[in-house]
Amino acid sequence: MAKLTKAKRGKNRWIGLSIIDSDISRTELSHLLEARLQGKGWKLFDLQKHKNYKVAIIKTTLEDSSEVRDRINSTDGLSTITTSGKIRLVRARITDD
Repeated sequence: MAKLTKAKRGKNRWIGLSIIDSDISRTELSHLLEARLQGKGWKLFDLQKHKNYKVAIIKTTLEDSSEVRDRINSTDGLSTITTSGKIRLVRARITDD
């Protein structure tokens, strides 16, 4: 069976988040996102401390990315920093000062 070409594969968006609660664990963040993003496909990739807050990266589909960003920004303590089609760019942007 032939591989799908790049153009035919599903498109994803990587979203960088800032989290005010610097003591939140990966499990707690996953549960919070699960409650807010019901019905949307997403996966948590990175969670790390940066200065006095934490930053995280989630992956979602291109079709869901706009609604996912809106839902995250309407959640207390969470806000989006950046979004891109490449995780490398999101990682660079969330750690830039």
